[in-house]
Amino acid sequence: MSDSLTFRDKQVLWHPYTQMKTARDPVGIVRGQGSYLFDEHGKRYIDAVSSWWVNIHGHSHPYIAQKVSEQLLRLEHVIFAGFTHEPAVQLAERLLKILPKNQSKVFYSDNGSTAVEVAIKMAIQFWHNQGIKKEKIIVFENSYHGDTFGAMSVSARSAFTAAFSSYLFDVISIPLPKKEVKEKTISFLKQTLGENKDQIAAFIFEPLVLGAGGMLMYNADTLNSLLEICKDNDVLCIADEVMTGFGRTGKLFACNHLPQEPDIICLSKGLTGGTMALGLTTCSEKIYEAFLSDDRLKTLFHGHSYTANPIACTAGLASLDLLLEENNLKNIDRICAQQTRFAEQLRTIVKIENVRCTGTILAFDIKTNENTSYFNSQRDRLYEYFLSNGIILRPLGNTLYIMPPYCISQTDLEEIYRQILNLFKE
Repeated sequence: MSDSLTFRDKQVLWHPYTQMKTARDPVGIVRGQGSYLFDEHGKRYIDAVSSWWVNIHGHSHPYIAQKVSEQLLRLEHVIFAGFTHEPAVQLAERLLKILPKNQSKVFYSDNGSTAVEVAIKMAIQFWHNQGIKKEKIIVFENSYHGDTFGAMSVSARSAFTAAFSSYLFDVISIPLPKKEVKEKTISFLKQTLGENKDQIAAFIFEPLVLGAGGMLMYNADTLNSLLEICKDNDVLCIADEVMTGFGRTGKLFACNHLPQEPDIICLSKGLTGGTMALGLTTCSEKIYEAFLSDDRLKTLFHGHSYTANPIACTAGLASLDLLLEENNLKNIDRICAQQTRFAEQLRTIVKIENVRCTGTILAFDIKTNENTSYFNSQRDRLYEYFLSNGIILRPLGNTLYIMPPYCISQTDLEEIYRQILNLFKE
């Protein structure tokens, strides 16, 4: 139909991560409520991936909508260089109270990639401002930190970055410390620091779960050991909590699983409950103080037109209210328990391997004879199957994962499980 959203979309839009020539027609969504999305034909879908991991409280939450509406009539935006406002100050105050205790200052940006860009610039300039040239960054293999150039540089080289490889700065990659290679990773890090200690500025990591790299999971104790080694060698530690923050791992932040505290933390996605774009980067007082000087050349020269947008900050405050409610924390515990139980059931299915679970995130791999990459043909088959059954799951190649909003009911989560089990009965 020429007046459908799908038809009109195809005339004018270019979608992310989409080969527009071969992609299926986009689904036209007209309404959201709780864990559901409704398309233009009236079909209902369970949003089992929280709309790219951002929507932690469900769609069109009335409390967030009310707070945003009130703020719209009070102040919609103001330049954040030389000015400030209540939502930005209050959100920073409240976040610093629940983040690791060494975090001291908040720098606002627009999204996860820009939060990472800020972190990289903070880390490199921290040393530069002291007259020390340390520019190398350590990363995990298979990591993903965003699609801007700095964020791509500290991500794994892949098909996503191939066209831009000559523009990206070099990094040092270490193996992800999964149980079978834990000692290898620790040894490799020690060796790397021994050989390059005077060159390495920072270690950036996705704590406990590598998201876009395939929902790869690893142990908190091992990560803590890696941070200890880095700190002993004057290497700054950057936690990319863009995906893992705000309850995803069962605690408010993945860093809460660690005795060691990162120097810098990147946040976005669940920050506003999926209402609108907002990113931020927090840092310790030690980092902040390296930029304090009578010399203006030691300024952190970074900013965005919509830095600390009052409406986005208000959405963040409302989302934080909901996140810390007792009932919501109980929901997170319930989802963690449900996911853990279902993981045990999945381990009995022959066609499935590498079942893994951290907090509210459950992932597993479909056995395949193909290369297990993002472009594995299983992806399209799985995606179509779940869409046809009213469930939004977006596989990463042959990796299927469930990351639901915290408002999802036990019944809806069981329906997702039922459809997964049905798939493997065929």
